[in-house]
Amino acid sequence: MSVFADLVQQLADLLHPLFGATAAAAAIVLFTAFVRLLVHPLSRAAARGQKARTELQPKIAELRKKHAKNPEKLQKAVLALHAEEKVSPLSGCLPSLFQLPAFFLLYHLFSNTTIGGQANELLTHQLFAAPLGGHWKDALGDGGVFGGAGLVYVGLFVVVACVAAFNYRRTKRMMAANPTAVPMAEGEPVPGMGAVTKVMPFMSFFTLFTVAVVPLAAALYVVTSTTWSAVERAVLYR
Repeated sequence: MSVFADLVQQLADLLHPLFGATAAAAAIVLFTAFVRLLVHPLSRAAARGQKARTELQPKIAELRKKHAKNPEKLQKAVLALHAEEKVSPLSGCLPSLFQLPAFFLLYHLFSNTTIGGQANELLTHQLFAAPLGGHWKDALGDGGVFGGAGLVYVGLFVVVACVAAFNYRRTKRMMAANPTAVPMAEGEPVPGMGAVTKVMPFMSFFTLFTVAVVPLAAALYVVTSTTWSAVERAVLYR
């Protein structure tokens, strides 16, 4: 982790002439953008997979009617259809999974007071009045919601809420346009998926909770990545 800390510090030093005291925060945003660029090919593949799965729904509906009394044949027929069309049901999960290591690196980097036996100098950096290693509860205890640090979190919450509202409307439109696209597992509807489908449009709002409980540096990563994802999905799934 000390190597990663050195990279963040060096990037912050490079950005310091442009961003001054917020250079480390700018470095985190730039690092997030770099990670998202690396993951972008997977996001494109996930979008193609989603479109392909949507196009397969009429064929799967026909198979369900044909093999309604024989679940085993239905399962084999659906798996064969996916293999024939070269559609993977797991492709949509890969972009998120590949980002987790970057998020946890930042989380641990700004949660430890020492790195390699020495003081963690990154904790001295701030985003305006809020320390990158601090939490929302710290901001509330030091000036309240509208204190210097509190206003930084208010700004992040506003961004997350706007992105979540955008994702909510887009998800509702997609579900309304394709109401028959029921997620499948081995040829059968996933148990309890009806309830999940109802909750799905609200999933983006859970990011507000994440921002509230993780260190500010990790929250900045989440906000940047979530905003990137909203724009990316709007373009890829148009």
